[in-house]
Amino acid sequence: MVITVDDYAEIRRRYLAGESQRSIAKSLGISRNTVAKYCDGSAVPWDKKPRIRQPSVVTDDVTAFIMECLEEDRACGNPKQQHTARRIYERLVEEKGFTGGESSIRRKVREIKAEMPKAYIPLSFDPGEAMQIDWGETYAYILGQKELVNLFCARLCYSCRPVVLAYHRQDQESFCDAIVRTLETVGGVPSRVIFDNGKVAVKSGAGPHAVMQDSYAALSAHYGFKADFCNPAEGHEKGLVEGLVGWSRRNICVPIPRVNSIDELNGLLLSRCSKYEDHKVQSRPATVGEMFHEEQRYLHELPVKRFETASSLTARVNAFSAVRFRTNAYSVPVRYVGQKVSVKGYPEKIEVYYKGDLISTHERLMGRNQASYHLEDYLPLLLERPRAVFDAAPVKQNIPYEVLQELKGKDATNEKIISILKGYAEKPSRNKANDPVQVKPADLLQYDALGIGKEG
Repeated sequence: MVITVDDYAEIRRRYLAGESQRSIAKSLGISRNTVAKYCDGSAVPWDKKPRIRQPSVVTDDVTAFIMECLEEDRACGNPKQQHTARRIYERLVEEKGFTGGESSIRRKVREIKAEMPKAYIPLSFDPGEAMQIDWGETYAYILGQKELVNLFCARLCYSCRPVVLAYHRQDQESFCDAIVRTLETVGGVPSRVIFDNGKVAVKSGAGPHAVMQDSYAALSAHYGFKADFCNPAEGHEKGLVEGLVGWSRRNICVPIPRVNSIDELNGLLLSRCSKYEDHKVQSRPATVGEMFHEEQRYLHELPVKRFETASSLTARVNAFSAVRFRTNAYSVPVRYVGQKVSVKGYPEKIEVYYKGDLISTHERLMGRNQASYHLEDYLPLLLERPRAVFDAAPVKQNIPYEVLQELKGKDATNEKIISILKGYAEKPSRNKANDPVQVKPADLLQYDALGIGKEG
């Protein structure tokens, strides 16, 4: 029976008044032994007898082994190759002769992980010492279409001067272009560039064991900076730039920007970054601009020759008068069919050269297995074969659907058709969005009917 404080008080009051233990026990309905225990005040009901637990199978040695496993994981820094509770249990059985159950180890692992503190060392950088870079994403309306674009974010570690640029992709061309443009924007080169282990920069390994992609190795050699890579799952090592990613989304891209091109968006981003120079970061002695002007004196000079950021390849122009770059086809003038040409892929454009001369330029296609045809590239062939005009993919891609339907309905003469083709081929702008007639998207299934898109 549990004796409450009130029961104890009644026992003590009656005992002190001279009532016998037998009488107290009978009137209160409490055993005589219990009354005898509490009547003289030698015991109190609020003193709990300590519970004696059976010795746990998780001894100090077992706990120490679990700690060693978790510390080993932390030092390794690879989140994909870490001990699970089951693996620790298996090792305990195999290596330490552990005889307890797996559930006891699971409980202990959870308990230790919850108690393991995460502590970080505050970082400090000298002027010109380092720059942190990272990628993020945001939305923008480009020509009225809502698109998810990639933000390349860079920040000088001493002054916190930011540079933010937008790209359609996070590929090697965009990565190299972004670094070159960033260094040109800040007017110099820091001693180190700190990045995570993204595939655009790292071929294999991670952290101090990372092996750079060839393009990034060449770029860092040309500009003379040391490429440092963070340890996996250690975002605090580039915390300055990770904060910049969120700042860019909240402060530059709200409301969602409405622009006509990625270049216009980049102008907006760079303009907003320059205004950030008026800001004073907490705990810094001066404004971002003041510290940036000081830091510029410590940056290394840019090399005389600008680094070529394009990915280049040699290709033979196929029978459809096109070359391929990253699964997509781009046209060249038909007189180059069968010739070997050089193709340069930039983040937003494709250039094709023949014996050093630029023979074709295209906006780079965003998707896969697509085709971009310039009407003027095929004009000589179309002039020879006017009956093929209405089925020709370059015609359908460049002349508005309504115009073609009207020509079909009027049974236009070959001379009329040729005149229309020349007129569209001679237009100074290839941007269909600027045409007075709205262009409908090309039907890719009709390209397939011609064999377009199947070329090697």
